Amino acid sequence: MERRDKINYYLDLAEVVSQRCTCLRKHYGAVIVKNDEVISTGYVGSPRGRKNCTDIGECVREKLNVPRGERYELCRSVHAEANAIISASRDKMIASTIYLVGFDMIAGGYVENACCCSMCKRLVINSGIERVIIRDTKEDYRIVNVEDWITDDESLAGNFGY
Repeated sequence: MERRDKINYYLDLAEVVSQRCTCLRKHYGAVIVKNDEVISTGYVGSPRGRKNCTDIGECVREKLNVPRGERYELCRSVHAEANAIISASRDKMIASTIYLVGFDMIAGGYVENACCCSMCKRLVINSGIERVIIRDTKEDYRIVNVEDWITDDESLAGNFGY
């Protein structure tokens, strides 16, 4: 049996983490790694103690037909990246990598052109994470240098979605 490459190994871990998600639209899992050590994991779910969308059986954003990448203040959930960042100390995240996997629960399959939302981008930037690796297929992924999000600040142009 051929040994799994390191990047897909960590993406596989993020995929397993995503199985804990409670969102009705998208299941995301995130794993923060530094020096080949898992620092933290996170998945999409409501804040501790609050009911999850799976518990109440509805998604407010879905109910209001909110497009992908917009109006996240309406969402009941904390995103996978945010949960992973909350659970780690900043000194361990500096120069780390976050691995991100998303599943579209409505269409099925991996989220097409997945990326961090604008709120999570700001968290990733401030956490000190250096790069984001996002799964496109079981074998294919994209590597995003966080410095590019600083240089190419889409918020200045008022761009929505992703």
